[in-house]
Amino acid sequence: MTSAKTADIVIAGAGIGGLTTALALHANGIDATVLEAAPEIRPLGVGINIQPAAIAVLTATLGLGDELAATAIPTREHLYVDHTGAKLWHEPRGLAAGHPYPQYSIHRGELQMLLLAAVRDRLGADAVRTGARLQSFEHTGSGIRAHTHDEATGTTVTFEADALIGADGLNSVVRGQLHPGRTPLSAGGMRMWRGLVELDGFLDGRTMIVASDDDATRMVAYPMSARHAARGKALLNWVCLVPGSFADASGDVSLNHPGHAEDVLPHLAHWNFDWLDIRDMLARSSQILRYPMVDRDPLARWGDRQVTLLGDAAHPMYPIGANGASQAILDATALATELAGHGDVATALDRYEGVRRPATTKIVQANRKMDRAERAMATRPDQDKAATIAAVTSSYRAAVELPARG
Repeated sequence: MTSAKTADIVIAGAGIGGLTTALALHANGIDATVLEAAPEIRPLGVGINIQPAAIAVLTATLGLGDELAATAIPTREHLYVDHTGAKLWHEPRGLAAGHPYPQYSIHRGELQMLLLAAVRDRLGADAVRTGARLQSFEHTGSGIRAHTHDEATGTTVTFEADALIGADGLNSVVRGQLHPGRTPLSAGGMRMWRGLVELDGFLDGRTMIVASDDDATRMVAYPMSARHAARGKALLNWVCLVPGSFADASGDVSLNHPGHAEDVLPHLAHWNFDWLDIRDMLARSSQILRYPMVDRDPLARWGDRQVTLLGDAAHPMYPIGANGASQAILDATALATELAGHGDVATALDRYEGVRRPATTKIVQANRKMDRAERAMATRPDQDKAATIAAVTSSYRAAVELPARG
């Protein structure tokens, strides 16, 4: 059985990019329907960082500043240390670096639920259709026709719309139909574990550490919950990156594979911080996930006529620069601006791609370069590491960040 629905814009995927797109379109007077394959949207995942340019969109454009401040930590600095905890270098971030908006550390699921609540409040309870798994799409004379499988009823539901936005993540159905067999996942040669743990405190409560040893093992850790901070605790997100590949790698890069503290500990057993008990941190982590670090080679073109891509569906990138979610948010506002400013949808989407594809391609490449530079630093003498870090981070900022403004 097949039924038909209509919408101005259909967005595949109710992640951070898809939900932000719906809000940005609504702010520009354009209605949208978001299709989500999962039968229920739950606050999954661990910590992420949102850069000041994206916080500007969420705050000044979409009016979510109070909600963000209530749940996120405004990161003040990045502190680079060695495996003994000794300081190598530091750099200010967000407001402390002169940006008009903070850099926020936040639980990915908390941000997603915050955006979901805003979409349902502003666009209506039916704006997000859960259990609607996109199967395929086709172009019509004036727009697109998206075919979905309704997980609850087992029926096919078809949506007629002016455009389809593929914000359906790393394994995007929209991308797969637009670019069949192209740009396979590119492995970065790193194993990653991510975990969450509640601590009595962590440094000043607003510092992110970036630690490394002489084997090119790295660890990033930062507090990310304003609610925990309000009761004197720190909800710490940690990431451990180790060269190599998982022995049981099957090509599945889902973020939901469980990891175990005993798998991580051997890589950090010789680490010793007098201000953080790493063994205890691992043992008490309530959630550990593992996956390989991957991206894709940038596409020469994202979309076709009334169909385009956004976020990880368009430009998956290494997490090295903490830029993935931020770029999806910037995609969303650029897309909405172009659709609001041009009557012809295909022209608007082409202009959107012209703005965002070069910018995100540059970041994909910058993340790869930064990963190589950080790994190579392991072989440098200790006295050279501070200068090397300063040069690497300065080069990265110049490549990807908007200038700080007073």
